[in-house]
Amino acid sequence: MDKDVVISGGGPVGLMLACELRLAGLDVLVVERLTEIDPTIKAGSINVPTAEAFYRRGMLPGLQEVQRQAFEQMKAFRGGKGPSGPPPAGHFAGIMVSSGEVDFEDPAFRDAGPAMSIFAVGQQAVEAALGARAAELGVEIRRGAEVVGFEADDDGVTVELSDGTVRAGWLVGCDGGRSLVRKLGGFDFPGTDPEITGRQAIVDLEGAQGLKSSWNHTPTGVYAHGPVPGRVLTVEFDGPPEDRDAPITAEEIQGSLRRVTGVDVTVTAVHSATRFTDNARQVTSYRNGRVLLAGDAAHVHSPFGGQGLNLGIGDAVNLGWKLAAIVQGTAPEGLLDTYTTERHPVGAWVLDWTRAQIALMRTDFRSAALRDVVTDLLRSASGSTYLAKKLSGVLHRYTIEGDHELVGSGAPDFEFADGTRLGEHLLDGKALLLDLADSSALREIAGDRIRVLTTKYAGDLTGVLIRPDGYIAWANAANTTTGLDNSLKTWIG
Repeated sequence: MDKDVVISGGGPVGLMLACELRLAGLDVLVVERLTEIDPTIKAGSINVPTAEAFYRRGMLPGLQEVQRQAFEQMKAFRGGKGPSGPPPAGHFAGIMVSSGEVDFEDPAFRDAGPAMSIFAVGQQAVEAALGARAAELGVEIRRGAEVVGFEADDDGVTVELSDGTVRAGWLVGCDGGRSLVRKLGGFDFPGTDPEITGRQAIVDLEGAQGLKSSWNHTPTGVYAHGPVPGRVLTVEFDGPPEDRDAPITAEEIQGSLRRVTGVDVTVTAVHSATRFTDNARQVTSYRNGRVLLAGDAAHVHSPFGGQGLNLGIGDAVNLGWKLAAIVQGTAPEGLLDTYTTERHPVGAWVLDWTRAQIALMRTDFRSAALRDVVTDLLRSASGSTYLAKKLSGVLHRYTIEGDHELVGSGAPDFEFADGTRLGEHLLDGKALLLDLADSSALREIAGDRIRVLTTKYAGDLTGVLIRPDGYIAWANAANTTTGLDNSLKTWIG
């Protein structure tokens, strides 16, 4: 083999996966068609699981500065003023919900440590940070090249690139919604067809004083203005665009803004623009033999709710350690199959979450009446808390056998008696067994299969098994080892 793994696509998902694989010691090649980071306006925030993933790999300090700059841009949009009230918890179908109504004492809001304070980080900043980390880890990134074909067999994949051929053990398609790897790999891709055309841009605008800030519903569509200078978004229910690849002009954005807002704005310059639809599709399996998919290659949907980037990062973090164990010959039987069984339900939820928002955004009278009802529900204390929990990602769980309530959830950032926190002990990307009761029986069962941290913790837990992706596979509060050996066999081997 020339490489253990070839990754098609060097965006955030491909880079995150490459970093996880390289951290485990694999020889990885990332192939990216673009020579530079795509500057087109994209996702503007990350959720809690994504921030936790970066925190557990030591990447949080650099992103804190990115967030500070984002806050400065938001302040400039408000004319140099600070926020007039509690920040928004998010929106559903353009229905803005204030964080002032959210019950952050809800048990679902686990202690995420420093990761809880990082959210205003855009996709380009994520990609830049991951690119720097990949270079630091020694990942080979070949820009200006792309996968043009491949042949997979029982032993590996022969990958044809635009500048040569590579033989690898595995091929992972992280090449976006129009994935060539998905198309050539024989993956089923069912879903629902689009009915909208959305446009998002950063522009210079005359007449902007006539626009309302934030999200707004009108008789002809939906629009958003802000939260940074020049950012506009429109949604029209006139079907998908005739040509997704046609250049986006100032006239097109101006026409859409005028139709939706009823304000005679003039777009004098376009700095970044993109079109999108509500095409919602998901592959039935994320793996076909030696070929796997992650990110938009595995699932496409509208951007409402800001879940796309986070969903892809979650795919990469879940897949990385499992694929590494397969390559290294240490994986328990069926480990790689859990990539689909764990991530497919999360992707399916995101698709339905975006479909529901399209239904509420429609301009007919029935949808408007339903939107009024949902608005009342979401702006109640329980509704606001529900929305915040869903959007933040803290409710994401995997179905893992075990009796303790924490099993299957992301691990809280436990603070130990020595002053350290859990995130500081996960930098190497390996699984970790917490011995919180100085149990010789626990350490004997662990043997040399896994790193054990014997320490003190103020809570009632006596032992916790944390997978490399930060999810809890076993937990106990009774100072026994019941189920630990089985859990180690299932996840570690």
